Amino acid sequence: MRTIAFRYFLLVCCFLCLFFARSGAQNNPDSLLPVRGFCIEAPRPSGVDSFVTFINNELAPRKVNTLVLRIDFNYQFKSHPELRDTIALSLQDVKKMVAACSNNHIKIIPQINLLGHQSWANKTYNLLKQYPEFDETPWVKMPEKYAWPNADGLYCKSYCSRHPRVHKIVFALVDEICDAFETDAFHAGMDEVFYIGESGCRRCRKKDKAVLFADEVRRVRDHLALSKRTLWIWGDRMLDATTTGLGIWEASQNHTQAAIDLVPKDIVVCDWHYDRADKTPVYFAMKGFKVVTCPWRNPDVAVQQLNDMVNFRNTATQQLKPLFYGMMQTIWSHNADFLKEFYNKTPDASGQNKTQWACFTKLYDGIQNLGERVK
Repeated sequence: MRTIAFRYFLLVCCFLCLFFARSGAQNNPDSLLPVRGFCIEAPRPSGVDSFVTFINNELAPRKVNTLVLRIDFNYQFKSHPELRDTIALSLQDVKKMVAACSNNHIKIIPQINLLGHQSWANKTYNLLKQYPEFDETPWVKMPEKYAWPNADGLYCKSYCSRHPRVHKIVFALVDEICDAFETDAFHAGMDEVFYIGESGCRRCRKKDKAVLFADEVRRVRDHLALSKRTLWIWGDRMLDATTTGLGIWEASQNHTQAAIDLVPKDIVVCDWHYDRADKTPVYFAMKGFKVVTCPWRNPDVAVQQLNDMVNFRNTATQQLKPLFYGMMQTIWSHNADFLKEFYNKTPDASGQNKTQWACFTKLYDGIQNLGERVK
């Protein structure tokens, strides 16, 4: 009898250990939501210490584990110093942020916009300013006063992905910034590419725009793979604007959407929708991509997107579940401006809280309560 009782006791203990281990795994934030991200412009040198404080006091306690920092030309590049902003981060500035993130188990992913976003409004950015021969649309002149819509269809300039010298330069920047941030991932942007395969470009005309886009994604991905780094991009150019009704910003109206079937499956897609909780993560996951949902300034939409992501993970097949990768709050004001509005709890123009800081706060309140909500 003692032997039988002892065996029964061991069986119960094993069952309880297995139950609590499984329960703990289910409530582990990394298991429930592998990516808990925050995307923001990198600070200027004068704002580094304030941003480090924000990392320590705001991101870390909320269990943010991924920080996408938009760098572009805000770094004192040694490989191409001609591309630096006039005031730019030093290596010492970068290391302060690296140390803060390392201490708080936050993965840093630097971003430099590749392909598109080489200008904004009436300002040409550094790459095309220094190397105008890379311009996909040199015949489109920057206006003194920008307005949309306009006769040229100018939103942002692009570089020509088939120029023979462009990648030697941009890949040098990519390698240098990844080394500085000690990272195994890089965000290439690649959103809202309106100029691609233009008829006036002798290298690109008559080329399939989806192929051109996919080829550029593959070039960047293959280059990063040489250093065992992963490519992250925004997902809008791989969605069909007309079929989905998403429009020209959140999806493609210039025929790049077929690239979704041409690009490598090991890239991470950041799927941004700011006014509705569109169910496009399912589409990306069904195509084989890890997908991260990205809200901006509508707290209610962000909460719905979080609920959707949790539901997708809970109801997906074993193969699809890991592809529903998580959530990432996006910030589109200057770094210092966001910190000011966050700490001052500044309302929007109508006096409401449809703001970046309120969206961030409500999203991460929901993430912090995630374990309770999915039991």
